[in-house]
Amino acid sequence: MLIHPNFDPVAIHLGPLAVRWYGLMYLVAFVSAIVIGRLRLRLPYVAQQGWTAKDIDDMLFYGVLGTILGGRLGYVLFYKASYYAAHPLDIFKVWEGGMSFHGGFLGVTLAMTLFAFQRKRTWLQVTDFVAPMVPLGLAAGRLGNFINGELWGRVTDPNAPWAMLFQNSSNDDAIWLSKNPQLDAQYHLSEIFQRYHMLPRHPSQLYEIALEGLVLFILIWTFSRKQRPVGAISALFLIGYGLARFTVEFAREPDDYLGLLAFNLSMGQWLSLPMIIVGVLMMVWAYKRNLRLPPESAKA
Repeated sequence: MLIHPNFDPVAIHLGPLAVRWYGLMYLVAFVSAIVIGRLRLRLPYVAQQGWTAKDIDDMLFYGVLGTILGGRLGYVLFYKASYYAAHPLDIFKVWEGGMSFHGGFLGVTLAMTLFAFQRKRTWLQVTDFVAPMVPLGLAAGRLGNFINGELWGRVTDPNAPWAMLFQNSSNDDAIWLSKNPQLDAQYHLSEIFQRYHMLPRHPSQLYEIALEGLVLFILIWTFSRKQRPVGAISALFLIGYGLARFTVEFAREPDDYLGLLAFNLSMGQWLSLPMIIVGVLMMVWAYKRNLRLPPESAKA
């Protein structure tokens, strides 16, 4: 079995100040967005539509606000609404963690709507430009989760080559054993727990880095290198992320305060389903409409 390295969550100690790896991953995400955005400016059809480096810088400002505010509020509303209703001041304790991708997605959607209005572009023109800039940032965020040893996967066969022991999961592992005697007997998990005080789990953060990050980036980057009907690139992002997240959730441990919901699906899966459905409908609509912007109408 693999053992999680149990990294120090603080990357740099500066006396009373501490720079955490998770915060650095946000920086990596935003820098990667700028780099990918600048590379997109080199594509002939993108340059002809009038996009500039200043657009990318301003877009990033809107995106940062949307990510942070939407991600936090999404976590509060989607995952722990009852807790924060009883402890409203804890909403502001962002240093304790708690961000939702789907909330961040909604926040960025609103931010890009404001950006589009300010730039006199349509919303889909903006989201088509932004979509390839997102996946590597998602991968950076999941790497931060892995470094922190959080959001681990479900208990798995200890003989599986991917089985990993997470020190931070020890308390949850003890509870899991008490609730799953049949699987305990099948895989002799009590013996493993007595030896390591941990249970073998899927390193689902690494799966997310691979699917939501690298694979999704390659797919969207390749697709967006040629001009597509307006909305098609955005649709591919919705479909690709939704499918990746829905799939990984089968290996990711559900939040203990929610568990599995209807049809044994997690909250992450239920939030991903609308993305997939809307993405498919948007893709069909985009190709049926088949609108391709000529240079002179890019800012119409």
